[in-house]
Amino acid sequence: MRASNLVYAAVGYTLGARAGRERYEDIVRVGRRVAGSQTVQSTAGVVQARVDHLFREVRARLNGERPGA
Repeated sequence: MRASNLVYAAVGYTLGARAGRERYEDIVRVGRRVAGSQTVQSTAGVVQARVDHLFREVRARLNGERPGA
């Protein structure tokens, strides 16, 4: 499970608990629609690729290798 899913769940739970069940369902519905949008999905993919690239560079530097090698 991705950390972002846990964050969404925690925020949804907190807001829903305060607003009642009906409002919670509204929040979850909107959250799923936003998370499933093509714009959010493509942006998340770009961000994930960049983070993966940065982790590979850091790992290479920590191992004494040239980044990108």
